Amino acid sequence: MSGSSRERRVGLDRILSKIKCNIETGNYYEAHQMYKTLYFRYLTQKKYKELLDLLYDGSDILLKHHQYNSGADLANLVVDALTTSLSPVSYEYLDKLGRLFDRMQPESPERFSFLMAALRWSSRGEGAHPTGHPHLHQHVALTLWKEKNYAQSRYHFTHSSDGDGCASMLIEYHINKGYPSEVDLFITQAVLQFLCLKNKSTASVVFFTFTEKHPSVQQGPPYLLPLLNFVWFLLLAVEGGRLPVFTVLCEMYQPSINRDPAYPEYLSKIGQIFFGLPAPPKQQGLLNNLVQSLLEGLEEEDISGDSDIATPGPSCLRKHSMQSEDLD
Repeated sequence: MSGSSRERRVGLDRILSKIKCNIETGNYYEAHQMYKTLYFRYLTQKKYKELLDLLYDGSDILLKHHQYNSGADLANLVVDALTTSLSPVSYEYLDKLGRLFDRMQPESPERFSFLMAALRWSSRGEGAHPTGHPHLHQHVALTLWKEKNYAQSRYHFTHSSDGDGCASMLIEYHINKGYPSEVDLFITQAVLQFLCLKNKSTASVVFFTFTEKHPSVQQGPPYLLPLLNFVWFLLLAVEGGRLPVFTVLCEMYQPSINRDPAYPEYLSKIGQIFFGLPAPPKQQGLLNNLVQSLLEGLEEEDISGDSDIATPGPSCLRKHSMQSEDLD
């Protein structure tokens, strides 16, 4: 090691020692400022690996000590460094971002901005996911579920590949917030949305896990509730790719399908994706325009807009003002 390198190492160790001392004595502001000093130094030198380790450790420590604003600031710098360094999306950093999200205050604006930036970063690279990587969505969904934020947890589960977790959350959601008569609506909506996102394997897992574990659903198939039988047959039809079966199903179960005005629109999208049906001409009217915008949102990259429109679905879902891409 050259003399200048050794001096830099000694200088770095001294700063890290001061940071540790500031943390131990509760001087969190000074610690935060020293982390940011090192951030600019490492960024200039393009020492991205060292920078990412430093920022993650600093954010994690500050958040553990309930320094939420400072910790969130460093967490946002983690995403900034990942983006600037063109770091490939990896499970290591997806897990780290998920842990930082878990430590932040639930309703803070900093948490929201961090999540939006993290999802944008995770959407890049090979096999890109326009709305964010499923593994990060799973982390976020589990945290929100733990916080009893069922509506937002459900959105992120829908963009993950965790069918088991989604089903268990939906069971708890229905038992705590839904009416007994809506048990089939909760799972039908989720399955149709997974299918609209072309995720038929997770759609199948979430359906069978939900129907097997929900205490109010009699074991099947077949099921006592017509809508559950429709979903069961629909999953079989999607797997087989047989358009005549799909058409007959939609005709036979029309009364059940009409329980939610969004279902026909979802089924139209599913018909296009899995059975090669043409897209219908756009219809006029407030409801049709609303549902169409929701369906289009399934394929768009924008995940940060808010909407105050109450959307179709089970009663407890209609009570929440949700993001336009919440798919309800």
